[in-house]
Amino acid sequence: MCRNIVPLHNFTPPATDDECHDAALQFVRKIVGTTKPSRANREVFDRAVTEIAASVRGLLDDLVTNAPPKVREEEAAKRQARSAERYEAIRVFQEQKRVERAG
Repeated sequence: MCRNIVPLHNFTPPATDDECHDAALQFVRKIVGTTKPSRANREVFDRAVTEIAASVRGLLDDLVTNAPPKVREEEAAKRQARSAERYEAIRVFQEQKRVERAG
């Protein structure tokens, strides 16, 4: 999954339309393979973002769960901790490789 797209379901407060749009934009960028479309493709790109954002909004509005709502700040802290662990593991691995090559 694209790391820039974050879960939006079952949060308090609920996801905003802007968050749905941002997720749709990231999704379309990932599918297309570019962050900015050419002028020739701008209309198609924007239409795809709008349609996907509407689908995301409808999906989130219609989903049902018995789980208690998650707190955004807590979930963001968990994501940041996972990211820090991931980058620390990469740093340690790279350092080990440097030592092996030097030794």
